[in-house]
Amino acid sequence: MQAERVIAIGASTGGLVALKEILSQLPDNIGAAVIIVQHMPSFIAKSIVTTLNEISKLPVKLAEDGDILEENTVYLAPGGERHVVVENGRIRLVDGDKVNFCRPSVDVMMESIAREFGPRVVGAILTGMGHDGARGIAAIKERGGVTIAQDKVTSAVFGMPKAAIETGKVDHVMPSYRIASAIMDALGGQRYT
Repeated sequence: MQAERVIAIGASTGGLVALKEILSQLPDNIGAAVIIVQHMPSFIAKSIVTTLNEISKLPVKLAEDGDILEENTVYLAPGGERHVVVENGRIRLVDGDKVNFCRPSVDVMMESIAREFGPRVVGAILTGMGHDGARGIAAIKERGGVTIAQDKVTSAVFGMPKAAIETGKVDHVMPSYRIASAIMDALGGQRYT
């Protein structure tokens, strides 16, 4: 079924550990599509998909241009090549300059999802260097979505979560092991028109 809700996750250094923790706790009927931008070289993307599929109840796939966003499916952005955006319920892999020294950029992904899905988005920024994702988290919050940042204690590098928190647009700051339950609470608590 085509997704009406989206969970948008951005991560960098140390992100795989947090992603495994979160995905292992999400149920197979979450009722949303999950899109992940994890900063990584392109040559390890397929092995990360394999690793995540071993622990996730939801199927994990490498995002491809034209993919229709299906609920209960996880889409991992291919590393290092193109930005991931969502347009008209489909994933688009687009060329473009690096944003925040990154391609794909968490900001580019989250801003497109915020425009498309508005209050039907839960955004999470996980461990990582730099500030990629801060603008995206702000866009999600400004369109009525729910926003989460990983806390300092469980982050390998607190750069990205700290930058997101400093926007004043993060609803919840929490350890990685509590993020899955916060995502489920947010999806259950949202109202749709």
